[in-house]
Amino acid sequence: MALRQIVLDTETTGLNPQKGHRIIEIGAVELINRRLTGNNYHQYINPERKVETGAFNVHGISDDFLKDKPTFKQVVTELIAFIDGAELIIHNAPFDVGFINHELERVKKNWQPLTHCTIIDTLAMARQRHAGQKNNLDALCKRYNVNNSQRDLHGALLDAQILADVYLAMTGGQVSLAFADDRNTRDEARYEIQRNVRNAQKLAVILPNETELAAHEEMLNQIDKSSQGQCLYVKNNSLITSSTI
Repeated sequence: MALRQIVLDTETTGLNPQKGHRIIEIGAVELINRRLTGNNYHQYINPERKVETGAFNVHGISDDFLKDKPTFKQVVTELIAFIDGAELIIHNAPFDVGFINHELERVKKNWQPLTHCTIIDTLAMARQRHAGQKNNLDALCKRYNVNNSQRDLHGALLDAQILADVYLAMTGGQVSLAFADDRNTRDEARYEIQRNVRNAQKLAVILPNETELAAHEEMLNQIDKSSQGQCLYVKNNSLITSSTI
């Protein structure tokens, strides 16, 4: 049975849904058996409230930009259909899951389908593997050699694409994403997938000639003499020679 995973990220009006903050962008990238399919979900959302200055400084998404976007209630059915049955991969999962579940409660009380999903928190995974180090997305990109040069500002789809690359690298895969981002239309993020292929060639073996062997032997003898017979290479070689006689 194919393993379907969704790498998901959100942007919000602030940090705490319990204080009335809302989701303004959702980006999700599909993996099937650890391969990027190109089947993604991306949606900007009208939060029906103002974006806080601190949040705007992080993602650059303005109130004016969001005013004609659909509300969460208008897109929730499509979102749930996209993630249904998949294993979710999220960086700092409690943050995004908390916001999504809060939005779901607003649409229909006690409706929290994310509680029925298997969720992998890449932040928790990174903290276990790299204890005491920075484990934000930028730090992981640097550690795993993932290109994040387009990430001047946070964006849900772009961050989900980058996180997919990081997750595959963290768990043994080697996939490189090259992003083309039209900065004038941030809602039209696009990407291309490039796989790193190493052309493995048989290495040539060059054997030393007699002159080089003699010079090597002489150097070892000098080292052994200056160390009063403590040259391990000479000592071990002598043991091997003796044992074969």
